[in-house]
Amino acid sequence: MAEEVLRLEHVCKSYNQGEPSEVEVLHDINLALNQGEFLALIGPSGSGKSTMLNIIGLLDKPSAGELIIKGENTSQLNDAELTALRAHTIGFVFQEHHLISAFTALENVEMPMLVARGFPGADITARAQELMRKVGLEDVQNNMAANMSGGQQQRVAIARALAMHPALVLADEPTGNLDTKSADSVFELMRSVNRELGTSFLVVTHNMDLAKRCDRIIEVIDGQLVR
Repeated sequence: MAEEVLRLEHVCKSYNQGEPSEVEVLHDINLALNQGEFLALIGPSGSGKSTMLNIIGLLDKPSAGELIIKGENTSQLNDAELTALRAHTIGFVFQEHHLISAFTALENVEMPMLVARGFPGADITARAQELMRKVGLEDVQNNMAANMSGGQQQRVAIARALAMHPALVLADEPTGNLDTKSADSVFELMRSVNRELGTSFLVVTHNMDLAKRCDRIIEVIDGQLVR
């Protein structure tokens, strides 16, 4: 039986709690994600997808309910422990690649490992080179990030997300800024990583053609999971 990577139990999120302007954005969210699963998260703008992703990514805290990651109940953790869990368990890919344009592609991939350890090393470079090979960019790994195509930049962003061997990658509209061919290529890269490494993916997308190629589709409407 596959190990459970993520569980949300009765998660709610409100802003301005206790005030007349209080707004509940997420209502009683229950979700489980197993190791190796590839899920699509869909829903209209303003439905709560980004809030849900921020909570799962430990960038925000639920107002009620429990978030469990790799068996760790995150409500019991302090800020330093949450930061460490996020760094070592979760990778992020966004619609905007957020690469450092003044660095090479390889240096961008090395960055999470340098931040985590505090000093460089041959092992960090070797890991980054391995990931650049995996995403098919070893021939351009020393190019400046600013001089790469949108598809190449997003591949570098995926390599960077994998640097710390995460159990879960959260991808927020990762193909939203790409043309159809590049979008398909980036999606297939994530899929191949998922199959080869057993990394779990939760992908927010408005592209139903891509969503249908995932293992499962979950939909948020008005802050509630409807499927």
